[in-house]
Amino acid sequence: MDSLADKDHRYLWHPFTQMRDWMSEEPVIIESGQGAILRDVNGREYIDANSSIWTNLHGHQHPKITQAIKGQLDRIAHSSFLGLSNEPAIQLAEKLVAIAPRGLTRVFYSDDGSTAMEVAIKMALQYWQHRKQPQRAKFVAFADAYHGDTLGAVSVGGIDLFHSAFRPLLFDVIRVNEIAHVAQILREHRDAVAAVVIEPLVQGTAGMRLWKRGLLGELRRLCTELGALLIADEVMTGFGRTGTMFACEQEGVTPDLMAVAKGLTGGYLPLAATLTTEEIFHAFLGDYGEFKTFFHGHSYTGNQLGCAAALANLQVFEEEHTLKALQPKCDQLRAGLEAMRQFPHVGDMRHIGMIGAIELFQDVAAKEPFPLTDRMGIKVCTEMRQRGVLTRPIGNTIVLMPPYCIRDEQLERVLSVLAESVQTVP
Repeated sequence: MDSLADKDHRYLWHPFTQMRDWMSEEPVIIESGQGAILRDVNGREYIDANSSIWTNLHGHQHPKITQAIKGQLDRIAHSSFLGLSNEPAIQLAEKLVAIAPRGLTRVFYSDDGSTAMEVAIKMALQYWQHRKQPQRAKFVAFADAYHGDTLGAVSVGGIDLFHSAFRPLLFDVIRVNEIAHVAQILREHRDAVAAVVIEPLVQGTAGMRLWKRGLLGELRRLCTELGALLIADEVMTGFGRTGTMFACEQEGVTPDLMAVAKGLTGGYLPLAATLTTEEIFHAFLGDYGEFKTFFHGHSYTGNQLGCAAALANLQVFEEEHTLKALQPKCDQLRAGLEAMRQFPHVGDMRHIGMIGAIELFQDVAAKEPFPLTDRMGIKVCTEMRQRGVLTRPIGNTIVLMPPYCIRDEQLERVLSVLAESVQTVP
């Protein structure tokens, strides 16, 4: 009789995974989880050091979120949001507006981070059409950006390894590297730019690269002065990951459109939202025959089950004072990573909130990276897995993004396993 591993190898295709390598190895098949711990079908336990790909905030099987989902199932899981509404979606929208940067007052639901960004891009484009400025159709985005895997999100993305194969399907984007370049572009193409897109404070899939402090605030000033919309991709950074509820708060910025997902439901169910302003919302209002409607939607938009989970997630933030309780853990994460700078192949350490990363170099002094074909990041994470810690690399960068519920001794174990693995593999 075929095992689960055999069936996985025979039938499945995993994301961002070289399947020839995958099919040559025994997979870890997760069966259950509790708090910061994941358990596989063989009964082995692992610390979930990347929050199940940056989504799980308060831990697996948190009783409040679990009960909210179960309670909602006793009523209804999903009904259409096209031409209908529902109580959890209304309540969640009110909550999101209350905690979002001031001025974001409207909520459009979708399914995941990519679709939340698609919504923001399409809203920005159609907004300028309604404002009688259809020539504003260009988007400005940063080098090494990642905004998701659907085609609009890929267009504003800037990581060739992921995106170059799809270039024939993408729209042109003005790519920039620094704030001075943004200023130049916005002045030279003042009447052509629809929006500037940014991951606030930190570029995630670029390897957790931190922006220089003040850049986000300056970008907001430039967009306001020169008439472009500002789209903030808070899919990864939202809901406490940088130490504040949203990254934009740290520089007092309100974007014109803000995409959230991942941690919105605490990592329990797919749900996303794009928040925007009354000004943008009102540009879409008109007589039916004007066809100013935003013609975009998803079958599961605003589904009750996801919204109930998200409401419970936000309730946990309030009742457990999550953001306040996070600070000592953020400090512990920073200190543990800082200590690894002494290791021969650790060339850089990056940290903000509950995001940490170390980048490995073949020659630290010369900043010479390991060739990607050496799979150094994968080897380190495989070594960590053998020692009971699960995370996933970005090239030669090892990322730690543990759930907020992680206990001090568990976080210390994660850091010691990373240190041991980094010293063992190269």
